[in-house]
Amino acid sequence: MHYSLTIIVPLYNEEENLSRVEEKMKDYISRASIKCSVLFVNDGSIDNSEELMIAICERNPEFNYISFEENRGLSAAIKAGFDYSSTNLTGYIDSDLQTDPFDFELLLKEIEDYDLVNGFRHERKDSGIKNFSSLVANTVRNWFTHDGMYDTGCPLKIIKTDYAKRIPMFSGLHRFLPAMILLQGGRIKQVPIKHFPRMAGTPKFGLRNRLFKPLMDCFAYLWMKKNYINYKVSKKS
Repeated sequence: MHYSLTIIVPLYNEEENLSRVEEKMKDYISRASIKCSVLFVNDGSIDNSEELMIAICERNPEFNYISFEENRGLSAAIKAGFDYSSTNLTGYIDSDLQTDPFDFELLLKEIEDYDLVNGFRHERKDSGIKNFSSLVANTVRNWFTHDGMYDTGCPLKIIKTDYAKRIPMFSGLHRFLPAMILLQGGRIKQVPIKHFPRMAGTPKFGLRNRLFKPLMDCFAYLWMKKNYINYKVSKKS
C-alpha cells in the first residue's frame, strides 16, 4: 500500500500507554484524509514496551517499528524516524497521547503551503511548574532563533520529509525543528491544538532538562546557524 504520511511515535518505558496508542492511532488512520502509517521508535526501553510494540506491529500492517540497542534520547529517536521515513510527509506525536492524533488533520490543511506545521498547546493541561518552565524555555529560544513559535516542544508536527532528512540533528535539537526548517529557507506555521493531562506513565523531562539544557543548546544553535551550509542546485546533467 502507498502511504503519504509516516507518523513517528517515539517511546521510552511507555508500557502503560501502548494499548491506548494502538487504539487511538488505529482509529485515526482508519478515518484520516490521507493514507498514514505509524513508525514506533523504541528508545531503549527497559520495561515491557518493546514486546508490546512488536505485538502491535505484528497484528497491524500499518504499524512498523525500529528499536535502539540503548537509550539515546528523544532527538535521536526523532532523527531515526526521519531517516527511516519513506513518505513525502513525516509527522510526530508523543506516546503519552497528551495530544490528539485527529489534530493531524488541522496540520494537514496547511502543509501544502508550508514545509513544517507545528501545533501549539494553547490550553495546556500540565502542572504549573511545567507550564512555567516551558514558557520560559520557549521565550529564551525565540530570543535566539526568531522563529516566532510559541511552543516548539509541542509533540504534534508535520514536516515535508525532504526537509526533515536534511536537518543535522544533535541532542536537544528536537526543540529547534522550526528554526532548522527556516535555516533551509523553508516556510513554517503554527496551529492551535488540543491538549490533555497525561493518563499513564511518568514524564521524562524535569526542570533541569526543560530550562538549563535548552539554554546551552541555544548557543549550539547559534554556532550551527552561523556555519550552516545551504545550497540549491540550478542545473545538473
